[in-house]
Amino acid sequence: MIYLDYNATTPVHPQVLDAMLPVFTQQFANAASKHAAGQAAAKLVENARHEVASLVGTRRRNVVFTSGATEAAHLAIRGVLAAAEPERRRVLVGATEHRAVLAAADAAADAHSGKVDLIRVNRDGTVDLDHLDWLLDGDVALVAVAVANNETGVINDVAEMVPLVHDAGALFCCDITQGAGRIAIALDDWQVDLAVWSAHKLYGPKGVGALAASRLLQARLAPLLTGGGQERGLRAGTLNTAGIVGFGAASRLAAADRDDEAIRERDLTRLLHRLITARVDAQLNGQGALRLPNTVNLRFAGAPADAVQTRMPEVLVSAGSACSSTDPEPSHVLLAMGLTEDEALESLRFSLGRPTTEAEIRIAADHIADAVEAVRELHGESHSRKAV
Repeated sequence: MIYLDYNATTPVHPQVLDAMLPVFTQQFANAASKHAAGQAAAKLVENARHEVASLVGTRRRNVVFTSGATEAAHLAIRGVLAAAEPERRRVLVGATEHRAVLAAADAAADAHSGKVDLIRVNRDGTVDLDHLDWLLDGDVALVAVAVANNETGVINDVAEMVPLVHDAGALFCCDITQGAGRIAIALDDWQVDLAVWSAHKLYGPKGVGALAASRLLQARLAPLLTGGGQERGLRAGTLNTAGIVGFGAASRLAAADRDDEAIRERDLTRLLHRLITARVDAQLNGQGALRLPNTVNLRFAGAPADAVQTRMPEVLVSAGSACSSTDPEPSHVLLAMGLTEDEALESLRFSLGRPTTEAEIRIAADHIADAVEAVRELHGESHSRKAV
């Protein structure tokens, strides 16, 4: 099996696992306990908080640990709307945002008599800044746009958007899940108000994520879970110390070699694209935009993605977000970029990771091209590279 679905999840790095194991068996005390063992666990949590914050360019005190980016998005968006004035409860969300963010915005609007409007994207998948500017008004409480799309890898210029949002008196929330550990993130320099991300996308464990927000903003947020007052009252419940330690270790490792790994993965991604298109015609979704170094989303005209996947069981890829893998509908991301339903259903995402080798890429490219050719022949299409 050749795994090319690292945007869905990543394996836990061996060094991350090594950091976590003692917390399960030796340093297992509750981090909220006041005795020595509990305080030792609390110190592990705070050390990890520093590592997690440092990776994305913010302060340790700004980080609130959650169960993942989905929970963090709900905490951020619902928390802002709950505290907003009645006349300022509109949320603007990028049309290509992850389903978790879209759902969080809808849930918050339903709960607090708000409204959600989608921001159009350009053909290349980047946010349409003119449309954002047109939508911004005095009733907007929050704008939510990801730094990088999980399906296409397209990168948005967050630093350019934030001033527009702040000039309108609104807050900016950024999903950095796909970007953290892959590209440079500078939350404080960009003046992002809230950010959400998960550990399992950067070789950490599943079940732990984070919300970043200033202390002043944290005080305005309404918690989703109440009880013991953990995480400064924003997220009650016993801390997942082992997961948090793993999150910190994964962040530290990512910071150490992010740039070198990005170069390596970009070279492999380009090789994969080149090898595939040397044999079969393929359209690059997100053409012209900056993209994550590890991601390429290709449309194979005349070859439905599900049929191509069936023909190449040795290569593990996705037709869209892993969270929507049971949804037979075409990708909302690609539809928002202007593709037709048929075109979206002919698209596959290939996302590489640290374990990916050049040998795997060369083998995978042959399997992919073979599968596309077989499906096109079955469907009576001729889109081989020789034909075009």
